[in-house]
Amino acid sequence: MSVADLRRTIAIVAGEPSGDLLGSLLVRAILRLAPSVRFVGIGGPRMQAAGVECLYPMERLAVRGYVEVLRHFLDILSIRRTLRKRWLREPPEMFVGVDAPDFNFSLERALRRGGVPTVHFVSPSIWAWRPERMRKIRAAVSHMLALFPFEAPLYERAGVPVTYVGHPLADMLPKHPDRLAAREQLRLPRDTPVIALLPGSRVSEVRQLAELYVESARLIAARRSDVIFLVPLVNRATREVFETALSRVDSGAINIQLLFGHAHDALIAANAAVIASGTATLEAALLGCPMVVTYRVPDLTYRIMWPKRLLPYVGLPNVLAGEFIVPELLQKDATAQNVAQAVLNLLADSVVQNRLEEKFSAMRTQLRRDAAATAARVIVPMLAQSS
Repeated sequence: MSVADLRRTIAIVAGEPSGDLLGSLLVRAILRLAPSVRFVGIGGPRMQAAGVECLYPMERLAVRGYVEVLRHFLDILSIRRTLRKRWLREPPEMFVGVDAPDFNFSLERALRRGGVPTVHFVSPSIWAWRPERMRKIRAAVSHMLALFPFEAPLYERAGVPVTYVGHPLADMLPKHPDRLAAREQLRLPRDTPVIALLPGSRVSEVRQLAELYVESARLIAARRSDVIFLVPLVNRATREVFETALSRVDSGAINIQLLFGHAHDALIAANAAVIASGTATLEAALLGCPMVVTYRVPDLTYRIMWPKRLLPYVGLPNVLAGEFIVPELLQKDATAQNVAQAVLNLLADSVVQNRLEEKFSAMRTQLRRDAAATAARVIVPMLAQSS
């Protein structure tokens, strides 16, 4: 049987919007090599559009942090238990976990013990915190697909099969973003300062950050009345949270535009951005947008997580650079005064802007490796060997 005729089933689980994007790119790349493969599991709209039969809505897994997970613990546990029983009773030829490590690793370990090969796409941040997870990963994962170059040696030393595939975002985002074209598409003036505000993709994130972002915009506008603020939001729920924050803060003097989606267009059009720590910071770097990274979580979550960190920074651009190249304002440091001043500093400092442009360009080159196709070339031969 040729690879193109493979009739195999891949179980696949993603737990948040960034995983939905990565999963959809991977599914499409696999189907180009093996169009008869069937996918079933959990994903969002992008994975469904790519051909994944979704058993549960992805939103039921899209929670982050100890406190937040505790609120949804029983539901998440029930979903994982149901999937484990289903796939041990009727085993797929392979399981692919797309990020969501706290959910996927336990499921992968059970399936691997049951004879199902397991591939994990997106290494967890063992280089940033909780290095003790490597033992759990070794028991759960048949093959790790790493997105960042510094991750592969960590797995090789631990005896975990690994392939560095690069980051799919570096492949799909434009290599030379066109700011004027993005502004024309968004109907923005050519020369007016534009700041993008990205408070996160989860409702819980937006609740933590929305008022901070609106208040920061108010302070910036008081100093730079010509600034336009763009706020791309992923869905109606996050938009409603942000609109509530606008109603609570005196935002009448702010030229602020809420967008449904269009995050990439906003980042290309912007002179600078304020961004919740996460994948969006990498997107901004790949699109060449200077940024201020912020994050807030409930105090209990912060007190539990912060002592476990291994690096002094959390933003992916800083992690990749190995130094602070963009400001990070976290937890109590994330005040409107600090955010506003950091943004104004970025807008005023052409030396820093040029340095960031060079750093971000190097990151694009390093991460641009046709990641989804590279990952598919690892997975399809494994699938062909499965019983």
